[in-house]
Amino acid sequence: MLRYAAIDIGSNAVRLLIADITNNDKSNFKKNTLVRVPLRLGDDAFLDQELSEKKIEDLVKTMVAFRNLMDVYNVTDYLACATSAMREAKNGKQVIEKIKEIANIDIEIIEGQREASIIYSNHIEENLDIKKSYLYIDVGGGSTELSVFVNKQPIASKSFNLGTIRILDNQDKEETWNEMKEWIKEHTKELKQVVGIGTGGNINKLFRMSGEKDDMPLSFLKLRNMYNELNSYSLKERISILRLNQDRADVIIPACEIYLTVMKWAGIKQIFVPKVGMVDGIINLLLEENL
Repeated sequence: MLRYAAIDIGSNAVRLLIADITNNDKSNFKKNTLVRVPLRLGDDAFLDQELSEKKIEDLVKTMVAFRNLMDVYNVTDYLACATSAMREAKNGKQVIEKIKEIANIDIEIIEGQREASIIYSNHIEENLDIKKSYLYIDVGGGSTELSVFVNKQPIASKSFNLGTIRILDNQDKEETWNEMKEWIKEHTKELKQVVGIGTGGNINKLFRMSGEKDDMPLSFLKLRNMYNELNSYSLKERISILRLNQDRADVIIPACEIYLTVMKWAGIKQIFVPKVGMVDGIINLLLEENL
């Protein structure tokens, strides 16, 4: 049996997914182990444009742990990708060289366009209604990736420097919001019945909190009501009363703001949440490349 690993070094958290590839169905995989470490690299990268010694130390320790797990699980192939925070950190390349030396993990710092293409390597469009158009919305800590699908084909894709950590650190720029609005209007104005597809840890959590059944969409109105309710609690209350993890309780608010804003600009009334993300896309990419 083949076993692949995906590493996603994001602005809010770092993830490792180890997946089993069954011999009788090599186009599919079964999630074996998923580890998430909330390192918040974006706090350094977006404010200081470089990673501090403490963040580097924590990242190296995490990568050593991931390497050990991959060895114990006998991983046959892996791909490690770093996104927005590492793109902007001036010392990103030195950090990657250090990780290669200590943890023996090769990391690729990917551009926003490649990030978007990896995310839709999940091939969610195969299960879509061909009569409808879709806007794929992936919200991360440092960037938001948007892709428009018509007749199950991607016709436009763009990455914007808008993310949950950027907003929390007041590093989101008005011109970036305006640029995103113009891009959405331009690429959806001719389309009828645009439906949303949302990926990312925050929309997954929001969907679980909504109580909607799997395969059912989340409505714009329900998401807006959830946002208003979440906003009525303090950060401490979101942790103590709503039982949100500390590293989720703050970012979930700006994540809601991005999803709701994009949906409003595109005229989206419903959003499907397939519960996949970057690491799933990386595994699918490995499958395509190897098999």
